[in-house]
Amino acid sequence: MSDVPVGIAHERVAEFTQRIQAIRSSLHRVIVGQDEALDQLLVSALTGSHALLVGVPGLAKTLMVKALAAAFSWKFSRVQFTPDLMPSDITGYELLGRGDDGMPQMTFRPGPVFANLVLADEINRAAPKTQSALLEAMAERHVTVGGKTYDLDEPFLVIATQNPIEQEGTYPLPEAQLDRFMMEIRIGYPSVAEEEEVVLKTTGGRQVLPEATLDREAFLDLRDLVWAVPTPPNVANYAVRLCRATRPEDGSSTKFSRDYVSWGAGPRGSQSLVLAAKARALLMGRTAPTIEDIQAVVPPILRHRVVVNHRAVGDAITSEQVVRQLLKDVAA
Repeated sequence: MSDVPVGIAHERVAEFTQRIQAIRSSLHRVIVGQDEALDQLLVSALTGSHALLVGVPGLAKTLMVKALAAAFSWKFSRVQFTPDLMPSDITGYELLGRGDDGMPQMTFRPGPVFANLVLADEINRAAPKTQSALLEAMAERHVTVGGKTYDLDEPFLVIATQNPIEQEGTYPLPEAQLDRFMMEIRIGYPSVAEEEEVVLKTTGGRQVLPEATLDREAFLDLRDLVWAVPTPPNVANYAVRLCRATRPEDGSSTKFSRDYVSWGAGPRGSQSLVLAAKARALLMGRTAPTIEDIQAVVPPILRHRVVVNHRAVGDAITSEQVVRQLLKDVAA
């Protein structure tokens, strides 16, 4: 394989890197630290994929998402998920009104899902029927209200948040919806120095979101470039073998998976690994993904797609541990 794959010139990669570096810089003027989480958010955005943010309260998850929307100049909306939230509170509803001819007619009022970036805050607090309304939008990029289908504008991303420590009054996300999120991004506590910087920044005046550095067309060009990156056969093969190894009934599964996994990652997991590896390669200034790119994105892409069994619960084995062991057991 040549150093410069067909359709991807070094000049385009250099331009991509320059633009993304400007985005990174603008985000870091608002967000302190969290480099890995921000890069994973950028990978999700640049591949047009949804993401799930998991972290305790107070770690700037909402600010991070708002800053991302501002940097890309996207229309942003936030939905606070609660047990009494109805599907129409997300998708919109039809209202009886009068047309230009004065006759009664139904008029559609779009809901908050009609945005480029939708923040679904504490998504697991909503009832399953409300979660399913969001699932249609995530999966099909459209919503259906009153028997009519309304397309959503491109780009369209859902970034949902979950609180990992408060489970009372929550509804577990179904596997079908979890699979629609490319990544489960975990937000950790800052270091001492970072926390001091956060305190100084947030107590010294009103915070300002970053200025837009890209318009819609420029972003879509970057996304198209990510999709156009060719994948070496050995990289695609490794991604597929990793996912198949999580399936306990598959002949190529590992002993660890057979012992501790109830359900493994489906084909969407393999697709997400390759797509994320493409984006990561470009973020690093390279023209094609490598095995190392796949390995770097395995944890956030596979841990929410692996469902552990009762034996794993008894032995205190988590899906994260299954995925980490997978990287050791499956040869590159």
